[in-house]
Amino acid sequence: MTPAQLSRTVLRAVRRVADAGAPGGAAPGAPAALPERITVGRPPRPGCGDYATNAALRLAAATGRPARSVAEELREALVREEGIAGVTVAGPGFLNITVAGAARASLVAELAGRDDEGLVAASTDPASDARRWFGATGGRVSYEQRESNPLFLVQYAHARARALLRGARDLGFGPEAGAGGHAYGDPRELALVGALAECERIAGLDDPGRLARALEEAADALLSIHGCVLPVGERKPEAAHRARLALAQAAGAVLAGGLSRLGVTAPAHV
Repeated sequence: MTPAQLSRTVLRAVRRVADAGAPGGAAPGAPAALPERITVGRPPRPGCGDYATNAALRLAAATGRPARSVAEELREALVREEGIAGVTVAGPGFLNITVAGAARASLVAELAGRDDEGLVAASTDPASDARRWFGATGGRVSYEQRESNPLFLVQYAHARARALLRGARDLGFGPEAGAGGHAYGDPRELALVGALAECERIAGLDDPGRLARALEEAADALLSIHGCVLPVGERKPEAAHRARLALAQAAGAVLAGGLSRLGVTAPAHV
């Protein structure tokens, strides 16, 4: 489930709750006053679900109803939706949404299935890449080949994703999102799935600086799991390896796409 798909799901729930009206027979909210779009984003803290939204606060403002009451109604509507495992109400009426493992696997499969071959460069132009990256972020141009340099971090993470795919081919296995029912529930996997979803959300906002920061977070998250993607020693590839390889492939595709948007090369090797 992509952020866009979840946004549409939340918007449908908002309209159903508005049409039902408040308990006790109060009139439904005027359609013209309701939000036309709903956005979802990263939750404020780890462990608060996969996504967060202020949809209940917006609906409460449009209908004049208590925000906490609206949030509870939206929570009840959303937990019945396919792909949503749980919803909690936080603060004055924010909703924290946890998607089902199958929905995470579906997102990984969609991202991993992108054809990014045309975005991958055999060689890079360090000077041009640095000018464009740091022009987008407003930072001081750096050519340092170390992970403290955000441009190098992102390009290196992309190259590592490509290396993992090559290594898996040498071992005779390939990526398979959700293989064996793998739900991507490990905290490191959750962090990477969330970071990729955030990159997807920000990519459509035409905000190069935010996109660069999101790519940096995704790169960090990928490098935190890359050591457990391939089997070690004489161990045979298992379902978890195929599932994590698909996640690495998805990360590589998202990083390549984001770098391309910034006019920066996505290297096959570093």
